[in-house]
Amino acid sequence: GDILDDYLRTDGIWILTRNKQFYRTNNEKECAEKCEAERNFNCRAFLFTRKKLQCLTLAENAKMTVTFNSTDAVLYEKKIYLLQCKRGIGKDYRGMEAKTWRGIPCQKWAEKAPHKPNYTPEKHPNAGLEENYCRNPDEDVNGPWCYTTDPDTRFDYCNIPECEGQVTHTREGECMQCNGEDYHGEVSRTESGLECQRWDAQEPHMHGFTLKHFPEKDLKMNYCRNPDGELRPWCFTTSPTKRWEYCNIPRCTTHPLLSALGSQCLSGKGEDYRGSIAITESGNACQRWNTQFPHRHGWIPDRYPCKGLEENYCRNPDGEKRPWCYTINSSIRWEYCAIPHCDGTEPGTAGMSSDVPMQVPLSEECYQGKGQSYRGTTSITVSGKKCQAWNSMFPHRHEKTPDRFPNADLRDNYCRNPDGDSSPWCFTTDPSVTWEYCNLKRCDDHTQE
Repeated sequence: GDILDDYLRTDGIWILTRNKQFYRTNNEKECAEKCEAERNFNCRAFLFTRKKLQCLTLAENAKMTVTFNSTDAVLYEKKIYLLQCKRGIGKDYRGMEAKTWRGIPCQKWAEKAPHKPNYTPEKHPNAGLEENYCRNPDEDVNGPWCYTTDPDTRFDYCNIPECEGQVTHTREGECMQCNGEDYHGEVSRTESGLECQRWDAQEPHMHGFTLKHFPEKDLKMNYCRNPDGELRPWCFTTSPTKRWEYCNIPRCTTHPLLSALGSQCLSGKGEDYRGSIAITESGNACQRWNTQFPHRHGWIPDRYPCKGLEENYCRNPDGEKRPWCYTINSSIRWEYCAIPHCDGTEPGTAGMSSDVPMQVPLSEECYQGKGQSYRGTTSITVSGKKCQAWNSMFPHRHEKTPDRFPNADLRDNYCRNPDGDSSPWCFTTDPSVTWEYCNLKRCDDHTQE
């Protein structure tokens, strides 16, 4: 298999670590090879930056240190070091449990007191004998163990749960189509083995994915789901340090019959439109979905196999008001397309008044102070991206909902400043850019009327 299959990928994250090595590599695979071959320390993860083509092998992962956002970075963590459970006798267990089943702290493998160990990091360099973590270097049938810090107890076993006893894998015959939007299985662990948080709970992570707001998304128990059009099913985790994670659901080998779903005309929002119109309503030609020029974007056809992102045809992959496309005009990022309605009315006329809020001349074209009182209808960011609706969780899930900020006027997708930032902002509808400030100027007291 692919070397990267053994790693958990997280985009836009950087971690602080003391032990690291810098390398120049051309891609993530080469960086993974450096991590596998690292001899200066035990490589648990690596960071790769696309712009600089820089590779950093790391002795620590996100569970062990501080993380912060970094747009250009991609963090790859070895899955084996993230698992909280053991498979079989736990020979490959590399978790961080460091006490026996009775609660007695473990002795460090490199120390000689209170017990002189037979198993040391020098004698068994591939057994993961770091710190005082529970391990199974001698393939004991009873599972991971450690020397204890109790002088009267030389060693004892650790209480590591079985991965097989938790629902980390799908039942036989259970798989997902497309991006798993219709997955209704019972997997309730993430791909690194963390237990999922119940959808009806708000601890340890507060969120807006409730049955009340998403009645049709089957948010039962703590089962993995894909309510917001992510790449695949996911869940919030019960770990306070990991907000959410993907689940390991295999893709079905047989594909659904998409031709029956494809429509050549516009009905509803046009999410099933599969026609070949490739020009916007103002006459701009559409950019091909599989290119990143002139506009970079996250709607990559390989990632979304059932969205019909072929050629440069107008589509509606994100639940917009109607089909749209990125344009080949570098100054116009995207526009709606004029698709004929299935009921025979003219394209772009039926439902316009109710479906598409027009950008009318604004009574507020600037904001005062930090813009917390701004109530205009601008919904475009500084780089020309359109804003995501505040009550939507797609493409970005968030906690800035109208329910939580009742006084912030979080209507539609208008620019607002609910959290006291430096100026009005919004989440964007571009999956690769979470949020941006809005295309607004601060009011100048001398010219304001």
